Amino acid sequence: MQEKAIKRNEIIETNKTYWNEHADLWFGTTALPEYGVRFPTEDDLHLFGDVAGKKMLEICCGSGHSLKYHAERGAGELWGVDLSDKQLDNAQKLLSESGYSAKLLCAKMEEEIDVPKEYFDYVYSIYGIGWTTDLQGTFDKIASYLKKDGVFIFSWHHTLNYCVAWSCNERKEVFEGDKLVMTKSYYDESYFKMPVHDSEIILCNRKISTYINALAKAGFVIERFVEETDEQSLCAQGEVDPKTKKSKMMPLSFCVKVRKM
Repeated sequence: MQEKAIKRNEIIETNKTYWNEHADLWFGTTALPEYGVRFPTEDDLHLFGDVAGKKMLEICCGSGHSLKYHAERGAGELWGVDLSDKQLDNAQKLLSESGYSAKLLCAKMEEEIDVPKEYFDYVYSIYGIGWTTDLQGTFDKIASYLKKDGVFIFSWHHTLNYCVAWSCNERKEVFEGDKLVMTKSYYDESYFKMPVHDSEIILCNRKISTYINALAKAGFVIERFVEETDEQSLCAQGEVDPKTKKSKMMPLSFCVKVRKM
């Protein structure tokens, strides 16, 4: 038990250090209406619908752009949680300069967060949930924050993205001619280090079934599961960049909408 705790803390602190040092490089990226890499947007999917007057909690709120997106659409109450102090500083500045406000908390999603229970209409996370070191615990806590019939929406890298035609050491797509080749076992959910900029992050690549089963155990019912590539990438002609080339053959991201029963 102690070894797991030590490892978990090391992962969290490594990733927190990365985000505190590099938050500005990711300012405004992968935020609503975008859900992910080469992926349909909220304008295409309409997963949220009308959020006017709704109470919203974002897990891993980053630079605050998704909170701003909902503020512009009349959300009634905005809360945001992030591990990184620097990300929250950026979010506070963005929202303030845009004339909006949100309750921002620096906290680990794996632990109890100082937010009301059974209070929110929506909890969501755009490319953030995959950072958790305790998926089941995180989903259980998210369920406790939602009202009955409340909605949880999240997106993340598709599991296949890091299994097929990908080099973690080089952090880029790798092809064998025009073929997509498995470079990592789909079943391997162990943590791995990946160099990013002049630093590194620590992630694990969970199976899709791991997410689905954890959601079910937390008391959620799936309303929609999306694993698609955006129309622009699918229709791209001629010589395309490696990421687009890959996305024409497989999804790079996925998104789930579930409801608390």
